[in-house]
Amino acid sequence: MSENPLQALFQTFEKISNSVQTHLSNLIGQPHHPSPTTINPLLSVSSPSKSKVNPSNTDSAASLQPKHILDKGKSASPVTKEDLGRATWTFLHTLAAQYPDNPTRQQKKDVKELMAILSRMYPCKECADHFKEVLRANPVQTGSHAEFSQWLCHVHNVVNRSLGKLVFPCERVDARWGKLECEQRACDLLGSTTEFGEEKH
Repeated sequence: MSENPLQALFQTFEKISNSVQTHLSNLIGQPHHPSPTTINPLLSVSSPSKSKVNPSNTDSAASLQPKHILDKGKSASPVTKEDLGRATWTFLHTLAAQYPDNPTRQQKKDVKELMAILSRMYPCKECADHFKEVLRANPVQTGSHAEFSQWLCHVHNVVNRSLGKLVFPCERVDARWGKLECEQRACDLLGSTTEFGEEKH
């Protein structure tokens, strides 16, 4: 594999991001212009074998900046707790929307594990600790798409109430977080038998 694994990972994230952005744009009625098929990498990452990282070299620091920020000549600012929360909930609700009606034992286990990992490793410690408490009081429900989506909506509302925010009507969760529009159902949550980074042939 000649391509840098990090660059491949970032390209995959950019494809997912474009798909989510297109779907959200369709929901709110504003056009989204996804990246062309030949995607520029989200981050510019040099292969360790091709260049040595030198902290005093400004090019190495710039190579870890998102390209759209570099192109505009702006510096990146840290992500706020609110931005991180919105991005996390977007990811989780999108995952729930793709969750199958009849999940396998492995899919059920994976979702429960993901929630447990988030409660331990979430970058905001205060948020992670709160999410642990929420999970203790509201164990993850993974029996079906409807069950998981409704559970996630309920848990999101528990968090929103604790922050003094409005709650979302969970009967509308599928309308808000419907299935992604992917060609040939390519975004269905099916799992894979290939190793991470391996290409399917």
